[in-house]
Amino acid sequence: MIFKTLRANIAVEDSTFDELYPLHIRELADRHWTPVAVAKLAAEYLVQGPNSKVLDIGAGVGKFCLVGASCTDGMFYGIEQRESLIKLSTDIAEKYDVKNVEFIHGNINQVSFADYNAFYFYNSFYENIDTSCPIDDLIPTDTKLFKVYTRYLKNELDQLPIGTRLATYWGTWDEVPRSFELDGSACNGMLNFWKKTV
Repeated sequence: MIFKTLRANIAVEDSTFDELYPLHIRELADRHWTPVAVAKLAAEYLVQGPNSKVLDIGAGVGKFCLVGASCTDGMFYGIEQRESLIKLSTDIAEKYDVKNVEFIHGNINQVSFADYNAFYFYNSFYENIDTSCPIDDLIPTDTKLFKVYTRYLKNELDQLPIGTRLATYWGTWDEVPRSFELDGSACNGMLNFWKKTV
């Protein structure tokens, strides 16, 4: 019902969507998972047509991808290093027949950015700095990783072709190379839309 509602362009409350997840996942929602309204706005910006391939960098429980795949005709891919979250996301997609989504177990440095033409980033590296609300204790955190991952992301984005789109939510802008220009913002400046221009 939730995904049919989203496909019909009817708003879905986060509390309703989050019922798809186990309690311990729902309890992390305010801090770690993209709100439905934000996911919808970002997906609509990133998807330019059915050939759009959107990569969610640090997909978590797949909420952005699941919403985006339901609201647009683009193809959504979420990369996430926690295998349990990949299984959870994949199970939800299969159960509710969300076809245009795929979840990848791996680290961001194991994926070819050239395979995608749009990207979503909800500051997934920040957990290496702020450990006050961890997702779990399975992934060791390291403050140095924040800088390493941010630099890696920036370099990869910088090599992409002109016209590539990026949406950042709660980002520091450090991850956005100068070759991207701000193309708009929403949610009091927390959600930013970028386009590669050079």
